[in-house]
Amino acid sequence: MASLNPPERAASAAKPRFEPHRFPDRSELIAQLARRLAQALESRAAGAASAVMLSGGSTPIPAYQALAARGVVPAPGLALLFSDDRYVPSTSTGSNYHQSLPLIEHLRLPSERVLRVRTELALADAAADYDRSVSKLASEGVSFTLGLLGLGADGHTASLFNATDVTRARGHSAIAVHRPDGRDAVTVTPDVLERFQVLAFVVAGEDKRAALAALLAGDPGLPAWQAVSSRESVEIWTEPQALPSA
Repeated sequence: MASLNPPERAASAAKPRFEPHRFPDRSELIAQLARRLAQALESRAAGAASAVMLSGGSTPIPAYQALAARGVVPAPGLALLFSDDRYVPSTSTGSNYHQSLPLIEHLRLPSERVLRVRTELALADAAADYDRSVSKLASEGVSFTLGLLGLGADGHTASLFNATDVTRARGHSAIAVHRPDGRDAVTVTPDVLERFQVLAFVVAGEDKRAALAALLAGDPGLPAWQAVSSRESVEIWTEPQALPSA
């Protein structure tokens, strides 16, 4: 697969600086996420086209739906990509691409500016194709502006479920992963996460409390921490049910 080399970072950096954004409830979290995402989709980066990364999961979908209903005018040259997707048909309700279709159809981007995992291909070919597509954005000088990530109750993010996945992902833009639930997926890699100007975990639900506490504590055994550990800063967007106990 093609390599996407991230910007150089100081070797002495131990872990990212977390920037929490705490909202009073999930509805306000979703409303503010929709507002922030609209800004990113409409923002005209100076001298460069922009790329925005959507995450899957149940938390951000209402924000995508709200934007489709509200109306957003995408910036010229905007590209959309996904943090990961299950290896299921693109028409499946389990597909992150499919769940995001109302927003995608509203934006009316050229098909080549919507980077999806082509699950109609064999798994290895789908991963290689996604790797090339994401790497091509970087080679074109596209500005990676806002990237959204979820956080699993088991501490994974995107489809990076363990240290082996994270290590194997280095030097690539996308890899194929065999998930703990027995399904396959294609995920972006830490090298891609490093490129975003703003990278934000969107976390809701009491079942995420322990994982969020471990992330904020910089638990080196947590896959989500391993995936972002080379960044200077990471935003955390959350609500009371997910907040660790004092």
